[in-house]
Amino acid sequence: MPIRSFRRSLGTGKSLSFTNVIGPTAFSTRPPRFAMTSPDDFPLELDQQFCFALYSTSLAMTKAYKPLLEKLGLTYPQYLSMLVLWENDGLTVKEIATRLSLDSATMTPLLKHLEAQGYVERTRSTADERQVHIRLTGAGRNLRQSAKDIPTSIFCASGSDLDGLLRLRGDLVLLRATLNDHIDS
Repeated sequence: MPIRSFRRSLGTGKSLSFTNVIGPTAFSTRPPRFAMTSPDDFPLELDQQFCFALYSTSLAMTKAYKPLLEKLGLTYPQYLSMLVLWENDGLTVKEIATRLSLDSATMTPLLKHLEAQGYVERTRSTADERQVHIRLTGAGRNLRQSAKDIPTSIFCASGSDLDGLLRLRGDLVLLRATLNDHIDS
C-alpha cells in the first residue's frame, strides 16, 4: 500500500511517525525518534515494524481468549471454526478453510478433534468423495450459547471504546484485502 494512500486512509496530510501509526507495543514505550516522510525512512528496528505490532497484538489477543476458551474445551482455531459453522452449518472442509484463510490440510486435524469432542460430524459427499461436509451436532449447536459472552469479555479486556474497535477492525479488514490483492497480483 503506498504511503500516500496510507496517510489518506488515516485522514492526515502531515508527515506521520510510524510509531504513531502502529501505536506503542508491549515491548517499547519509546517515543518516535523521527517523523517519517518517505518509505526510505522506515527504521529497521523491531519495535518500529508494523508487522511486529500486528503479530504481537495477535499473540496477545489469542492469550486473552485462552482462559475463556479453556472453559469450553476449545483452542482458538477450533473456536474460529465453530464461529464459521454457527454462521453457516454444513460447509465443506475447503469452504471453512477458505473462510479462515487456511489450507484444507490444516483444517483436517482440527475438525477431527472437534468431531472427537462431539461438536461436529464429518460426512463424505456422495457426489464427490473428495469433499467432506462438516455439520454441527446438537452439542455443537448448544456450545454457541456457552460461548455467547466471549466477545463481550474480549471487548472489556481491550480497554477500548466500541467506535474505536470498530474503526480498527475496518482498517484491518481493508489492510488484509489490500495485502491479499498485492499477493495475488
